[in-house]
Amino acid sequence: MKKRPNILFLMSDEHRPDVVGYEGDAVVRTPVLDELARTGTVFRNAYTPSPICVPSRQCMMAGQLPKTCGCEGWTDLKPGYLTFSRLFSRYAYRTVCCGKLHHQGFDQMQGWTDRPAGDIQVSAPHIEGKVDAEFKKHQRPFGDFKWSDAKEVKRAGVGVSHLTNWDQEWTDTALRFVEEYFNNAPYDREQTQPIMLKVSLVQPHYPYQADAEKFGYYLNRVTPFLDEPVSEHPFLRRRQVVPGTDALERELRRATAAYYGMIETIDSHYGRVIDALRYVGQDLDDWIIVYTTDHGEMLGEHGIWEKQKFYEASARVPLIVRWPKRFAGGKVVQENVNLCDLFATLCELCDIPCPSGLDSRSLVPLMEGDVAGWDNETVSQFGPHNVMIKQGDLKYQYYGPDMPEVLFDLARDPREREDVISDPGYSEQVARFRRRLAQLGHGPNADTAYTNAGYPVRPSRD
Repeated sequence: MKKRPNILFLMSDEHRPDVVGYEGDAVVRTPVLDELARTGTVFRNAYTPSPICVPSRQCMMAGQLPKTCGCEGWTDLKPGYLTFSRLFSRYAYRTVCCGKLHHQGFDQMQGWTDRPAGDIQVSAPHIEGKVDAEFKKHQRPFGDFKWSDAKEVKRAGVGVSHLTNWDQEWTDTALRFVEEYFNNAPYDREQTQPIMLKVSLVQPHYPYQADAEKFGYYLNRVTPFLDEPVSEHPFLRRRQVVPGTDALERELRRATAAYYGMIETIDSHYGRVIDALRYVGQDLDDWIIVYTTDHGEMLGEHGIWEKQKFYEASARVPLIVRWPKRFAGGKVVQENVNLCDLFATLCELCDIPCPSGLDSRSLVPLMEGDVAGWDNETVSQFGPHNVMIKQGDLKYQYYGPDMPEVLFDLARDPREREDVISDPGYSEQVARFRRRLAQLGHGPNADTAYTNAGYPVRPSRD
């Protein structure tokens, strides 16, 4: 019987897609990710299904857009939901996660068979005999769960945050698992099950803190965003940090330097995991290796920090898929893809039947150089109303009935400075986007019978 390939799934949190060496950033030091890119396939226009942590991660695992799987906000999948980890475990994969999953409900595994270390975050834990009146005494005001973006910037610099400790712990746990699974020195028992090992780190998510060596290296090398034009759009202008008013130029530089340092830190952690696999005798050319993140980071571009926006820095994500046994390295795919597409892709690569009803398209044809028939669309959603649809170079955004639509043409305006929604030259494209918005179950003419995005299912090789 043909053995299914092992999978190493590397994931970070809030990694801006252009702060990596293989995308041309000459300052950041990311040798591990650069080597994966050199020997794998880079998807230059990969997007998150939602530019915020919880729904992005749930949608990726479910292979479905937020409206399809019911994760339109800070909401977890229903217990027992079909994730690709759950599906792969049914086909004898040992599915192991070391690190962040960001589940909020009682099903903290969601299909993973092993979870040696990671976050446990039940948003509303069941407590037998809970006295509601006592809990209300300690209830914090709505929105009082984090600092302002300006305070995050001002507090940035040299430090060891809880994220630093978590990522160190989760990486160390992954190393122990690799040693125990493949060597198992006391008993020397050969393992035959294929594994899906996810190492899911939380940096470079704020707080923006890095160790002294990395911070010192980047401090006078990075270029913070200053004098950025801010959109007049009521949503796109939210969460500004105004240089010179909310934070000094040096404070913005410090936050940027710390962010770069955190990216170098996760790169080194991934290198340790890869080295550990080689140490126990694994030929990584036989492994499928995936690297991605849940969403990006504005980092002061357009005057905005953190995420939630459909700007490229927030909605676009780095994505690498490497499997030298089948695909030559160094390929760059320009077509629009989505993190939801990883479900169908992994199914095809591992010869596992892909379920119906997903918003997931196999990326295998694009990795083989076949773009014929690819619809070149990607969709992202935040909350019940905010929707982005990108087709080709055109990026349309809908923000509900009380805010104006937005359209960017990235071919002529890659920095997203000019909203062309009212340009008569784009009227036909705007009409097309509005029809697609309705098909996706949004907008004034929303299809009330919406079930999924309607992407065609790629036939099985069988």
